Amino acid sequence: MAHQGVHDPVLVVLSIAIAMLASFVALDLAGRMKAATGWARWAWLTVAALVLGGGVWSMHFVAMLAFRLPGLEITYDLGQTLLSLALPVAVTAFGLAIAQKAGGGRGAVVAAGVVTGLGIATMHYTGMAAMRLAATLHYDPAWVAASVLIAVGAATVAIRLALAESGFWVRAAASGAMGLAIAGMHYAAMRGLHASHTGGADPAGIGAGVDQVRLAAGVTAVTFLVLTLALAAAAIDRRVSQRVAREAEALRASEERYRLLLQSVTDYAIFMLDRDGVVANWNAGARRIKGYAAEEIVGTHFSRFYTEEDRAAGEPAQALAIAAGSGKFEAEGWRVRRDGSRFWASTVIDPIVGEDGRLVGFAKVTRDITERKAAQEALVQAQGALAQAQKMEAVGQLTGGVAHDFNNLLMAVLGSLELLRKRLPDDPRLLRLLDNAVQGAERGAALTQRMLAFARRQELKPEAVDLAHLVRDMTDLLQRSIGPAVRIETRFPAGLPPALVDAHQLELALLNLVVNARDAMPEGGTVTIAARTGEAGAGGPELCLSVADTGTGMDEATLARAQEPFFTTKGVGRGTGLGLSMVHGLAAQSQGRLSLRSRPGAGTTAEIWLPVAAPDSAMPVPVEAPTRRAPARPVPAQVVLVVDDDPLVLENTAAMLEDLGHRVIEARSGREALDLMRRARTLDLVLTDHAMPEMTGLQLAARLAAERPGLRLILATGYADLGPDEAAGLPRLAKPYDQATLARMIEVVVRGIEAGPDDDTVVPFPKSA
Repeated sequence: MAHQGVHDPVLVVLSIAIAMLASFVALDLAGRMKAATGWARWAWLTVAALVLGGGVWSMHFVAMLAFRLPGLEITYDLGQTLLSLALPVAVTAFGLAIAQKAGGGRGAVVAAGVVTGLGIATMHYTGMAAMRLAATLHYDPAWVAASVLIAVGAATVAIRLALAESGFWVRAAASGAMGLAIAGMHYAAMRGLHASHTGGADPAGIGAGVDQVRLAAGVTAVTFLVLTLALAAAAIDRRVSQRVAREAEALRASEERYRLLLQSVTDYAIFMLDRDGVVANWNAGARRIKGYAAEEIVGTHFSRFYTEEDRAAGEPAQALAIAAGSGKFEAEGWRVRRDGSRFWASTVIDPIVGEDGRLVGFAKVTRDITERKAAQEALVQAQGALAQAQKMEAVGQLTGGVAHDFNNLLMAVLGSLELLRKRLPDDPRLLRLLDNAVQGAERGAALTQRMLAFARRQELKPEAVDLAHLVRDMTDLLQRSIGPAVRIETRFPAGLPPALVDAHQLELALLNLVVNARDAMPEGGTVTIAARTGEAGAGGPELCLSVADTGTGMDEATLARAQEPFFTTKGVGRGTGLGLSMVHGLAAQSQGRLSLRSRPGAGTTAEIWLPVAAPDSAMPVPVEAPTRRAPARPVPAQVVLVVDDDPLVLENTAAMLEDLGHRVIEARSGREALDLMRRARTLDLVLTDHAMPEMTGLQLAARLAAERPGLRLILATGYADLGPDEAAGLPRLAKPYDQATLARMIEVVVRGIEAGPDDDTVVPFPKSA
């Protein structure tokens, strides 16, 4: 007898709801599966398979609860029931694994859907086989086929959606469709079921199964519990994942900003080192400064940037050790670029410590400060040169002042000795002692001239000088001065232009240099005197007159002090230390310079750089009275006003004038001279010193010219402290001078004698130059 089954509408709706909810949860968990990696991905796959497979199974048995066969009691076999539960879970997991491992392609999804759908259909019919009732079940093949197709289609769609990106509403719609499809599979299969009563069934065997109502209640409770826990786990994981994602995004953004910052910095090389000093990254500044591309340097040790000497001394390891121990390493030193060139670097190394307090690595910042170092060195050199110039200037001022006072003393000594010579009896012994005193005073005058040359306060007569001709005329003198052990060579190119310099002072300078060269070659050698043209300087083209020897040379310390006044290496009593100082002063006063080059064992070269004389320059040639020559005709006695602030010079000059037959009026200052001039009825000549306190000789001359025009005046000065135009038109008498020079100057001034070709109004003491 056949039985027609019926379904409880409430339970049918419940089964469909379970299918939809299970589909939604499964899709949500599949999304978590896709977002996870590693073991977490496989864990979420297992949970998704458990939820989807278990949900399908739960829907199946809740739907079975809705099925009734009037007049028949239905129970279920526990073993087959559990087997029907395991089947959908296993095949769902297997299908998801296939699709995931194959990359989610279309073929992989279809294959996974077929496997999963067949497994779900098998689950259905395994569950049907677990039924125990007094009837025989028959299945309509058409409905069986339809249920299998529905199961395969629903499984394929479920797996495809599980692997796709979808929002909440898409998942909700998809889960609704999947739930209906899965439920449709079940009810399509039940539609093809036919039951026929068999009277031979064993009631005891049937009743031994699980009660249908209790089984339905348990399945429903477990289903909702699993789905609720799965949803809660998915929600928690999603919230955690979102927070982690935000943190990861913030970290990624921070790292990107940090990367952009580092790559934008080109003035600094900024990179990371691991604990052993291996380079971990590289910025654009590092590439610009050191010359390495990132792929060339990352993974290599940072010691390759150090010089060989520093690597041999272990400086890279010491730098890391100091940074790790004290919290920072900071230093400057030479570093090496990729092309082998060196640069001066400022380096800072900071340790990087993890949250656990352990050393992770180091941050290294390097800056190329080669230009700054060069600027600092140049500044130090400039400061040193300034200090040296200030020192030399101070010494020069002191030397000039000393020379002025010394000239006054020599003036008194020489003048007194000359007058004394006239009054002593003609005793050879006395005359010899007197001559010795005069020679000593004249040597002092020569030393004074050297001091004035260094102080740049000597009287110069710059003129166009043929250097080759000057050296050729001095060759015999130079050779006699240095002896036969030293050979002189000269090298002068043809067509050398003349130099603008005082010829007499240049001769003295050249003699000083040659004698110094001889002293540097105790066993003999060669002195080479040469000349050449040089590059145009600030004041125009230049000539270089050089003196080179093959002697012992000088070290750096000696060379640095060689031009200092009173510095000598010749020992006590063998030199004054003013030779090079005089040459230096002459060159500087001639608008040139003195340059020295020397190395120990390689000799010394001294170069005097002088301006080239202009072809059309017209140099004023002053009148010089012939030295030590008595006047041709006696000058009529003159009333002479002598002005000098030094009593010794004043008394000595007055004595020489009186000895010449002149009447002398003495004044110790410019103001006293003006008072005496105003009271004197007769006054023919004024002889005044220049360097006096309160009123100089030039100022006195201006006052005299204003009050008594036409009054003759002679200006006496011990050094060139006058400007080029200050004393124009005034006869000048250089101190110290003798009586014959004084008489000749008076003759020139009184009688207005024209200057000869060799004359100059600046009349020096004959042997003092």
